[in-house]
Amino acid sequence: MSADRPPGAAPSGARATPAAPPATAAAPGLTRPLVLVGLMGVGKTTVGRKLAEALAAPFVDSDEEVEAAAQMSVPEIFATLGEPAFREGERRVIARLIDEGPRVIATGGGAFMSAQTRALIAERAVSIWLRADLDTLLERTARRGGRPLLARGDPRKILGDLIEARHPIYAEARLTIDSRRADRHEDVVARVLAALGEMPGCLA
Repeated sequence: MSADRPPGAAPSGARATPAAPPATAAAPGLTRPLVLVGLMGVGKTTVGRKLAEALAAPFVDSDEEVEAAAQMSVPEIFATLGEPAFREGERRVIARLIDEGPRVIATGGGAFMSAQTRALIAERAVSIWLRADLDTLLERTARRGGRPLLARGDPRKILGDLIEARHPIYAEARLTIDSRRADRHEDVVARVLAALGEMPGCLA
């Protein structure tokens, strides 16, 4: 069993998810991993890819890494093993990704809620909260399915409750970058780069 596989996630009969190529090279100009946090639909993966490209840095998505370790999709892990098993696998994967050195890491919406994960990120990486309002999140999440948490009821109420519960925790991130409805992803990347440029020791 992989060290990153959530408890009980056996590969037998499970759908294999291709693993992304390992990204182990140090990022020129980037001295620490950057960890993007925030609610679903805020654009962590797309912004993360563009940010990594701008920094000539590797990019990884923690959800994709969890899927590769478990050989199951995120919805399948939630349905088969439950959220606690997913969160434990997610925590181990994020720790491994940070250990692999400077890179841009996009995380799932609940990852930063773990106090252990937050402490690890604070010690060894730079956390960046991508913040968006409720209407923006509703519009963006409606474009894409596969959101297990939103399948449980009214998306507006669920997202509103998540904002209330999680935004105070996301506010512990080192940087907060707003992602507004009219923004292009490049606009958000530009704000992140400007903020990193003002942070001593983050960029070489």
